[in-house]
Amino acid sequence: MKRLAWPLLVFFIYAAGAHAWSLFSSGKEERYPGMGGDFTLRSAGGDVSLKDFRGKVVLLYFGYTSCPDVCPTSLGALSAALKKLSPDEMAQIQPLFISVDPARDNAKRLQEYSHYFHPKMIGATADLDYLKALAKRYGAYFRKVEVENSSLGYAIDHSSTIYVVDKDGTLTDMIQHSGSTKRILNHIRAVLTEAP
Repeated sequence: MKRLAWPLLVFFIYAAGAHAWSLFSSGKEERYPGMGGDFTLRSAGGDVSLKDFRGKVVLLYFGYTSCPDVCPTSLGALSAALKKLSPDEMAQIQPLFISVDPARDNAKRLQEYSHYFHPKMIGATADLDYLKALAKRYGAYFRKVEVENSSLGYAIDHSSTIYVVDKDGTLTDMIQHSGSTKRILNHIRAVLTEAP
């Protein structure tokens, strides 16, 4: 037992030291520990997973195509910010619009809606239960609200935040609802600057 214990002790000390050094040398600290994570959604081009975009900064927005004001305002500002990026910067970005209204937002409608704001933006959705769990992981909020005397029948009350996922797939920033193109642009460029 004593002969085995010493080599094991040396191994554990070495492993712990190597792990600590990797964290120290990377200089990376999670800003939102326990939040975010991978997912798979449906789009007009087929299934879309967050891991498909490793090496790019992903900009996520939860909303729905029938949204009367919040989504158009936020996505319009995001679109204006993306247009100010250089071709090299834009090559490192992937915008993704996640619909929380799968009953009305089919793949074709999502594609048309997202491309209206930017040709590179992907519109995607999933089953309602999956979307609820995904939104919770990212700190997003949405709920169905019945609307009387409306041809739509219902609206969706939802949060309005652009979630910024870095090139490693880690949630690294949240841009709260804002019509400020400059503010969004500054956040995006800050993450691009941090990226290796």
